[in-house]
Amino acid sequence: MFKTPLSIGGKAVDHGAWFERLDPMTGDIATQAVAATPDDANAAADAAQAALPGWAALGPGARRAALTRAADAMAARAGDFIAAMQAETGSTAAWAGFNHMLAVSIVREAAAMTTQIGGEVIPSDKPGCLAMAIREPAGVVLGIAPWNAPIILGVRAIAMPLACGNTVVLKASEQCPETHALIVQCFIEAGLGDGIVNLITNAPQDAGEVVGALIDHPAVRRINFTGSTAVGRIIARRAADHLKPCLLELGGKAPLIVLEDADLDEAVKAAAFGAFMNQGQICMSTERIIVVDAVADSFVAKFSAKVATLAVGDPREGKAALGAVIDRKTVNHVDELVHDALQAGAVLASGGTAEGVLMPAHVVDRVTPAMRLFREESFGPAVAVVRARDEAEAIALANDTEYGLSASVFTRDIARGLKVARQIKSGICHVNGPTVHDEAQMPFGGVKASGYGRFGGKAGIDAFTELRWITVETEPGHYPI
Repeated sequence: MFKTPLSIGGKAVDHGAWFERLDPMTGDIATQAVAATPDDANAAADAAQAALPGWAALGPGARRAALTRAADAMAARAGDFIAAMQAETGSTAAWAGFNHMLAVSIVREAAAMTTQIGGEVIPSDKPGCLAMAIREPAGVVLGIAPWNAPIILGVRAIAMPLACGNTVVLKASEQCPETHALIVQCFIEAGLGDGIVNLITNAPQDAGEVVGALIDHPAVRRINFTGSTAVGRIIARRAADHLKPCLLELGGKAPLIVLEDADLDEAVKAAAFGAFMNQGQICMSTERIIVVDAVADSFVAKFSAKVATLAVGDPREGKAALGAVIDRKTVNHVDELVHDALQAGAVLASGGTAEGVLMPAHVVDRVTPAMRLFREESFGPAVAVVRARDEAEAIALANDTEYGLSASVFTRDIARGLKVARQIKSGICHVNGPTVHDEAQMPFGGVKASGYGRFGGKAGIDAFTELRWITVETEPGHYPI
């Protein structure tokens, strides 16, 4: 069992109030974490504000060196990260290992970006006026990270803000407090203590008060949140009262379009990976496979055969492709969506009964827009197969959703694929690739109810800095009065 204190100003804080995170597989206590109060939240924001001038004043080389040390510290503790993530979320070791690998890459990419936070000299119509646009740290950044890819998304919430000269409060997920605490420990080991990076953990019932206190704190100047659209709306409303910008990466209902000229074998591989990696608990997960009628029967046969090979089992044994979902509530939600579709005329091409939180992969064919499975995010091991008459209807079906995070299209005609991709309303679209694809340097984010703003690369610089216009007059002034 892990014991997880708060980290405020570089010091472990334990005031005696704890909450428990249970292992979804065993029901045993995985972690006891300190249940923060609004006062703790305010103290963390105060500590970050106090550390801001010193960290912001460092040159890019010094910040790069510190972030590189943090990446090295994370790389050295792969076993600790994998053990914590498996215990708290029920993930497979493979998924936890991939999380760790990409998270280290994200920190290294952020380190490389410290020298890319540039500005420009802008020609001025005023004689003798040197006009510049420069980027400066925004201030204290509140990062709120989820449980489903906790190492990746916990690091993403803090690495680029730090590279830009901001200080950070990481609000850990109630479902993986130790996993998120390990990230902060690595940054502190690398010399980013004393308030540069702070950790807040809270009991589930206290989330509203604790997060509200952090958003309201005057030192907090940016909020980045990854999670559900419903909670994202609450955060955006609260931040709007203070005119504080948010970066929101929210829900998704990613479509994968299979056109009649697609390589079906490649489409099947990508669809299976996109739909069922991490049991479908990824914001980019393929939730709708939209197949044109001409190849629908062939695709469904090949896809069902592939999915039949995806065993589900105890993630601690490491023998199955699918591990546990996060809780029984997820099982019930997926079951409801599948049952609704079958009652309305859809066909179960693959599936089975869950054993606790071990749920087999479900493929539901002949789903229509009238069914809940077409519209509601399942965030579990279920994918809808939707049949379309032609390319035009496939695009229309792909866009018939409130969400717009990731998408993909399969066709042997690359020009056609690019044309289709341009018509899909999503922040991300891949031609002949899966909907699940993330790289540290890419502009990651969605449109519509999937949120706004972009993580990653130079897009992250824009999110976590203030752009200022500064002028220097080099000649005597001439004024009309």
